[in-house]
Amino acid sequence: MTALHDTRTFVALLNHHLPPNSRLRSSVPPFPITLNQVTHITSEALATAAGRSITRSKRLRSGIMASMEAKDIEERGKQLAKAAVGGDPPATLLALLDGLKGWTATEKLLRQTKIGVHVNKLRQNPDTQVARTATTLVNKWKGDVKKAPATAASSGTNSPAPNKSSPAPAAASKLKAEPQGDLEKRNSLSDKIDTAVTGNQTRDACIKLMYDGLAFMSPDTAPEILKVARSVELAAYNAYQPEGSPDYRQRIRSLYQNLKNKSNPKLRSQVLSGFIKPDRFVRMTHEELKSDKQRAEDEKLQKENMDKAMVAQAERSISASLTCGKCGQKKVSYSQAQTRSADEPMTTFCECTVCGNRWKFS
Repeated sequence: MTALHDTRTFVALLNHHLPPNSRLRSSVPPFPITLNQVTHITSEALATAAGRSITRSKRLRSGIMASMEAKDIEERGKQLAKAAVGGDPPATLLALLDGLKGWTATEKLLRQTKIGVHVNKLRQNPDTQVARTATTLVNKWKGDVKKAPATAASSGTNSPAPNKSSPAPAAASKLKAEPQGDLEKRNSLSDKIDTAVTGNQTRDACIKLMYDGLAFMSPDTAPEILKVARSVELAAYNAYQPEGSPDYRQRIRSLYQNLKNKSNPKLRSQVLSGFIKPDRFVRMTHEELKSDKQRAEDEKLQKENMDKAMVAQAERSISASLTCGKCGQKKVSYSQAQTRSADEPMTTFCECTVCGNRWKFS
């Protein structure tokens, strides 16, 4: 093979055609090399350049994907909010939520996209599957954010590895936090929660009632519900003490019955979320505690009664010959109407003006 004696000239020419970060250093032997060696060196140099180019391309692409991921999550949050407000079917909400299950949350992305705000609102959705899925996602993201600083700290220290025989804390807390079984049958017994926290039998029983009412159809974790139940009982105790008074116990029972109302999930969610504070909750009137559905039905009935009251009533005559069969008085008003065929006699409707007794005859 023909040898190239001017090695340095060859290297200079080769580096002239390569990117600065891929050029050959002074590692070429200072003795004559063959054309095969030239081919080998050239191939290695070009492969190195190509590898570095691919690495730069991957870094650039990962940055673009991260940006697109944030935009995609933000857009999904807007779709969730629109679907929830628009009353879309639960299947639509579940499809949008399922697309977020594989995402690992960071505090920065949660703040940037506000996806946590949209999903958190769905925890109180009337559909139990939507509510449970939203709660699972929120709990997972909380765990992701908590793990992030712990992972960063452990990478810089030589901390001993955890014992493999003991369960992972995150997995154990997740199993303990998420409600199990039918949410409609959920209570302190099914959650295995000890509500005897005050040492007072009456107050502990009231805390249990509040827990059972708040836990009904709720996807929230047991510790969160117990915390709110204790706050509500304390507010009622301060407002209607002593704890043995009828007002205190009656108020707790009334609140419990309103919380257990299937048609009033909004009340439970607002108390659990803190929108309705315990001090205000224990003093709400019967009208304020009503569900939107019950309030609408009452308004409809009231309107119907008003409409009936405004309709002109048929004139009624007072007869001195008719006697009330109940009180024996002769102060009887009456009116007549054709209720049967034209050849039949009219029906007479009577009402005693003294006792209100009513009857009819034809």
